[in-house]
Amino acid sequence: SRGDGRAGTLAPCKIFPSNLDNPTKTYELRTSHSSWSAELCSLPFQIVSKGIPMWARRIHTPSGKKYSIPYGKKNQYILSVDRANLNRELLTAAEKYPNTKLYFGHKILECNAELGKLTIKRSDQQPLEVTYDLIVGCDGAFSTVRKQFMRQTRFNYSHEYIPHGYMELTIPPKDGDFAMEPNYLHIWPRNTFMMIALPNMDKSFTCTLFMPFEEFEKLTTGKQVLSFFQTYFPDAIPLIGERELKHDYFLLPAQAMISVKCSSYHLASQCVLMGDAAHAVVPFYGQGMNAGFEDCLVFDELMDQFHNDLGVCLPEFSRLRVPDDHAISDLAMYNYVEMRKHVNSMWFIFRKHVDNFLHTLMPSTIVPLYTMVTFTRIRYHEALQRWKWQKKIINRGLFVMGAAGLCGTFLLIKWLAQDLDFCMENLWVWSHYLKNNGNFPFGTQVA
Repeated sequence: SRGDGRAGTLAPCKIFPSNLDNPTKTYELRTSHSSWSAELCSLPFQIVSKGIPMWARRIHTPSGKKYSIPYGKKNQYILSVDRANLNRELLTAAEKYPNTKLYFGHKILECNAELGKLTIKRSDQQPLEVTYDLIVGCDGAFSTVRKQFMRQTRFNYSHEYIPHGYMELTIPPKDGDFAMEPNYLHIWPRNTFMMIALPNMDKSFTCTLFMPFEEFEKLTTGKQVLSFFQTYFPDAIPLIGERELKHDYFLLPAQAMISVKCSSYHLASQCVLMGDAAHAVVPFYGQGMNAGFEDCLVFDELMDQFHNDLGVCLPEFSRLRVPDDHAISDLAMYNYVEMRKHVNSMWFIFRKHVDNFLHTLMPSTIVPLYTMVTFTRIRYHEALQRWKWQKKIINRGLFVMGAAGLCGTFLLIKWLAQDLDFCMENLWVWSHYLKNNGNFPFGTQVA
């Protein structure tokens, strides 16, 4: 396995110890049940015990009001997990396997899939050439292993830098405790930009400000930063601290976010891409790491199914994972718009309630998108297709109900108007008759 990220460190925990005899060379995160394949290496307790459950989004309005949008049912939550601790746990688990060796401070210089050779620069800066039967490229969005794929025909590749950047700030503990409610993902949605805050085990919050680069560039002094926060995030200023805000904002420039798509993920029977090397995604669905874990899980299942036949496993892995990873990439882009804009809409909140109500009535037929992606193992591309179908059906149903309601209201008003007109006409006749004759017409009953 090439790479020391989450996918790179999970891969040797399961794929290689059970399937190959040869030794292998080898952001604040939100995790979910979607592909909690850490179970494969007996890690859930260590990781979950050091994570903080988040049951809902906590929306902060410019006026200071707050409201919550649950992620799912009462027992469903996502975890705020420290990436450094997660990496340590995965590396510790990988070290326990006798046929796994970990090398640090090494850099891959070249990958020759045709010859099955890697050229590596060791920690002492000396070159090293090694041969391999299979290399799993988990070396990130700027993958060196993937460059070998790009020399091949019929390999599709694209990457996109979104026009928004991000910057991290910190909300420290207050009097030894969390400064805000800890079991939420806090969001300050402002339509074209937003800030979020996730809880940490040390009772601080990691805040991330997402907005267009040109907006970051407009803020060049501490006074401008403070004025900006007073306008858009006034309740965050006392939490972060004025002095800390004016200082921390200029510690690092806004960072870029990249989305990578490619296909296929394998090269012959000797090389396969996983994790960000295959599908780097923007962080707005919290599924980037889970998608990498799911790569490992699916690959392991295929190795068992096809009895370690790499010639069959690798093409099947590409066939299964490419549409799913492209789907979660698209969903992550969409979720940014939802988080910074749609959560401000009363229609969006109403639709959330409708979806949850229908899910309660028909749990197998109507499943909210977030539930499918985060709390089930429904494949990402199937969840996307199903969501589009559900949205079309529910919107049509709401339109029909709305139209029927309007028609019913119109007919009721029309009937009441006719009835009122009839009553007024009779009242006029009776009053005129009473005036002329001194009594009501024969047969008239007066209550």
